Amino acid sequence: MPSVDVAGEFETIRRLLAPLAHPEWGRNLLDDVAVVPSRSGYDLVLTKDSIVEGVHFLAEDPMDTVAQKLLRVNLSDLAAKGAEPFGYMLGCFWSDRCGWPEREAFAAGLKHDQTEFGVALLGGDTVTTPGPASFSLTMLGWTPKGQTVGRNGARPGDVVLVTGAIGDGWLGLQAATGRLSLEPERILALTDHYRKPMPRLAFAGHILELATAAIDVSDGLVADLGHLASASGVALEINLDTLPISAAGLAWLDGRVDPQDARIKLATGGDDYEIAFTAAADDEHALRRAAERQHLRLTAIGRVVAGTGVTVRSGGSLVTVRETGWTHG
Repeated sequence: MPSVDVAGEFETIRRLLAPLAHPEWGRNLLDDVAVVPSRSGYDLVLTKDSIVEGVHFLAEDPMDTVAQKLLRVNLSDLAAKGAEPFGYMLGCFWSDRCGWPEREAFAAGLKHDQTEFGVALLGGDTVTTPGPASFSLTMLGWTPKGQTVGRNGARPGDVVLVTGAIGDGWLGLQAATGRLSLEPERILALTDHYRKPMPRLAFAGHILELATAAIDVSDGLVADLGHLASASGVALEINLDTLPISAAGLAWLDGRVDPQDARIKLATGGDDYEIAFTAAADDEHALRRAAERQHLRLTAIGRVVAGTGVTVRSGGSLVTVRETGWTHG
């Protein structure tokens, strides 16, 4: 892993990152490359996400959770492809505030989640920057050859489903920035979700087997379903009334002046990292049984029809959604 000529960079690699490296493929971070073996009968699947202080995480967020969020948002992409993760490449752009304790905390977060999700560091780069702290991660995984689930397989007649609850990512940001008035335990749960989303890797095998198209919910449910509809050349009809909402979300929703507008906020806020996917209607029962065995919430929220775009309805009436989610610059 190369480094710029700044005091402390090589120590960061040697003491904090090298212990996280795969003992064989990562070459103990003593080389400029990682060597990844081929796997007969499988495709290598890669995804890359970056997070920037002030955009994707808050300056006051603990650095261990920053590392965990970085790892988990990439693992979420693999889960939505039905992939099995095995390793990652890391880019660290340390700001002036990232002293040794902050770097130790960052490495500790990675170590925890490497054990949690069964992945290892393969290599990367680490530098310092006068700008905000930023981190980039390329996650690698495997799917059986030719079976990676794309965004482009949805067919008219399919059902649209989503794992977990929608809206906790957006609510978590409000909680972390002191803009929610809820019970302390709900504030804590929502903040934790925002900082450490849970990738649905345990459900990835069922996505691989039965999903016709899938995407992880990062930019907002409506926006991400729009990407899926566009790639598949179909239209999606979504029922806002069936939007799966957590207990904390329902507590926030209770008493809103405009409940429909509040539900739209949850459906467009993003940072949920659940899997939204389509499947043949005949396979819905099997998917529900699989989710039940994992104690995972799974909700049918709409259907695939001929046409283009995403139509949102509530109470049988068409709902206008002006901002469907986060847009990247």
